[in-house]
Amino acid sequence: MDIDFLTSTFITLLKALPTTLALFSLSVLIGGLMALVLVWMRVSGNPVLSAFAKVYIFIFRGSPLLIQMFLVFYGLAQFGFIRHSFLWSYLREPFDCAVLSLALCTAGYSAEIFRGGIRAVSPKEIEAAKAVGMSGFLLVRRILAPIAFRHALPAYSTEVVLMMKSTALASLVTVWEVTGVAQRLISQTYRTMEVFLCAAVIYLVLNFILLQGFALLEYVLSRHRRMPSLAHVDAAKTI
Repeated sequence: MDIDFLTSTFITLLKALPTTLALFSLSVLIGGLMALVLVWMRVSGNPVLSAFAKVYIFIFRGSPLLIQMFLVFYGLAQFGFIRHSFLWSYLREPFDCAVLSLALCTAGYSAEIFRGGIRAVSPKEIEAAKAVGMSGFLLVRRILAPIAFRHALPAYSTEVVLMMKSTALASLVTVWEVTGVAQRLISQTYRTMEVFLCAAVIYLVLNFILLQGFALLEYVLSRHRRMPSLAHVDAAKTI
């Protein structure tokens, strides 16, 4: 392979990396906040709110992300009340439409992941917290949220990695992130293998960093579950 071409391709693709990172960061942040609201609606006990959350999750988990992105980017412009509202200044921008589509999609998946983490919390721990006087927000902050997050973290890390890869779909609505720039380079050079290989390496490095970060976070949060070292066990036996 041509090393000079690979080097220039890497440099060109890296210039689009901030756009990819912005897409990823905003969509995960907004989607995570929406997921928390959806989880609250699911467990609130209100049948209307719970039904709305169930329908939302079903729609966005059951339909392809690409179609959702096309509907947001091309479909919303067909409604006059949107074109004449303050939303149009955002929805006419491809980047904003891509962020919205990614956030709406990941919110549905993340909500189910968080709900699974909540259901994994032992009722005995909640009863014990109530027995010592905890209730309401204090119980959620001290007991429910930390334990549920630890249970949900492995599955949520997978969802975050999938979102990083899903940012590549934004190129189909004219957002020039890494994949979009790669496609433009291919149309100019007709060197598909080299260009996509460089793009794949960039995504691999990004996902490796994400996975290492989540692994470190999981290690820190599960410190109390780790078995003591054999040296400590032997020392305890001699005592």
